[in-house]
Amino acid sequence: MSRLEAKKPSLCKSEPLTSERVRATLSVLKGIVTSCYGPSGRLKQLHNGLGGSVCTTSQSSALLANLSVTHPILKILTTSVQNHVSCFSDCGLVTAILCCNLIENVQRTGLTPSTVIKLNKHLLSLCTTYLRSEDCGCRIPVDFDNTQILLCLVRSVLTSKPACMLTRKETDHVSTLILKAFLLTIPENTEDHIILGKSIIVPLKDQRVIDSTVLPGILIQMSEVRLMKILPIKKSDSLKVALFHASLSGDLSDAGEGTVVVNYGVSLENAVLDQLLNLGRQLVSDHVDLVMCQKVIHPSLKQFLSMHRVIAIDRIGVALMEPLSKVTGTQPIGSLGSISPSSYGSVKDLRTAKFGFKSFFHLIPNEVTICSLLLGNRNDTAWDELKLTCQTALHVLQLTIKEPCVLLGGGCTETHLAAYIRHKTFNERGSIAKDGGYTQTELQLITEAFCTALESLAGSLEHDGGEILTDMKYGHFWSVQPDSPSVVNWPDLLSRCGCGLHNSQEELNWSFLRSTRHPFAPQTCLPHETLGSANNLTLDCFTAKLSGLQVAVETANLILDLSYVIEDKN
Repeated sequence: MSRLEAKKPSLCKSEPLTSERVRATLSVLKGIVTSCYGPSGRLKQLHNGLGGSVCTTSQSSALLANLSVTHPILKILTTSVQNHVSCFSDCGLVTAILCCNLIENVQRTGLTPSTVIKLNKHLLSLCTTYLRSEDCGCRIPVDFDNTQILLCLVRSVLTSKPACMLTRKETDHVSTLILKAFLLTIPENTEDHIILGKSIIVPLKDQRVIDSTVLPGILIQMSEVRLMKILPIKKSDSLKVALFHASLSGDLSDAGEGTVVVNYGVSLENAVLDQLLNLGRQLVSDHVDLVMCQKVIHPSLKQFLSMHRVIAIDRIGVALMEPLSKVTGTQPIGSLGSISPSSYGSVKDLRTAKFGFKSFFHLIPNEVTICSLLLGNRNDTAWDELKLTCQTALHVLQLTIKEPCVLLGGGCTETHLAAYIRHKTFNERGSIAKDGGYTQTELQLITEAFCTALESLAGSLEHDGGEILTDMKYGHFWSVQPDSPSVVNWPDLLSRCGCGLHNSQEELNWSFLRSTRHPFAPQTCLPHETLGSANNLTLDCFTAKLSGLQVAVETANLILDLSYVIEDKN
């Protein structure tokens, strides 16, 4: 009999953010995510002390999924970031760093949480309104007749993930493949709304990155021996397809739960096999050319179908069932009974393909909205990171169709936005304070905390100790190599701004990012002639970054508003 222990009282802590332990924990998390940020971000290796797999990454999705967090405040922050990433795939580190910066900065002001939260909401509203306006100086409209901006966006996603270990040539090659794969998922005939297809990433881990390619349709990996046994089919029209998600193995364990009553002298195995062969006869009489099964097909049924020149492929797996159903137009069949004619689909052609040591069965659809992106890389770790990055890039392109614009990357949107907010609140401080019911001093303190948080986010891109500047015309981000002379002619040291839009030979004045300067109005009109000639811009997904900004501010407000943390210790 186990001993009964008295129930422990819950542990109640007031004002959790005043605790040095909580502040130190938040500081550690901020240090982790900040050091991962950008193309030169430092990689993190996550593993269990007891053994198991090792994850090497700088991506927020992989980092937070493998990071063990126990403190309730940190759980709120990491869960918010993970929810954002699950919806938008990109800007997870942006969200986490900005949230930590805001919490840290506003705590120094000494203002009440209610005042801070009201002002944060107002400043967030100014940001979102400006970023959505036609006058925004850091937003670029996307013209789908010209793929250059889209290619820059994909390249920016790839270069921000150093664990992919790509050279410049490899980055350009993979960027082109991702864009091609995305374009293949867009249907040719669109009506009121677009239903995008899907890109399936196929591993070629033993091949070079430069050997990666994109093919329309679906590739099903199989052994070369099995592939040689498949008879070639030559038909002028499309091929009829049947897709089964029920097992065709004849195994009774696949029949489901319940009681089976068998008459004396009846062989259950023979009865099931007869039913399978009857199914095969119907498939042959319905002129089916290709039978695919998620699970196993009985050898006798395979032989029967082969005798009638019907290709049978089993062990497809659950991951390919949805794309196969979509690409062939089939309705997956879940029983061994009579098959409805409406369950059948078709494909345009069947081929075989070989890449390296892997052999594939290649299904080419009538209308291409499903494609296969075959990816190679140097090792498993780099391949895993590249796969995750390609999925992010494909999702970012999908989001760009919904909102056809992008934001300037490389820290320029953050510094430009900070300059705009400072100037607007300075010029309208009287009316803003009066309408909101707070003093001009409170407005100034929180505005400075908010803008400094944005600038610190941009400054997180510099990991080698170099100086960070901003120009006084556009409010863009500029970085200087470490160990540069302190008194110099800046155009001699600077090349281009963080996003690559402006060069140092323009008539610009610079200031240290963290120095005190009078608020100025950044130029809000993008030079279209510069955009037309620029082919190497660093860009960010508009939808993902805007959501990240909102999630960061709202999560910071939620944490700042916490009065008690109650933990059940039982």
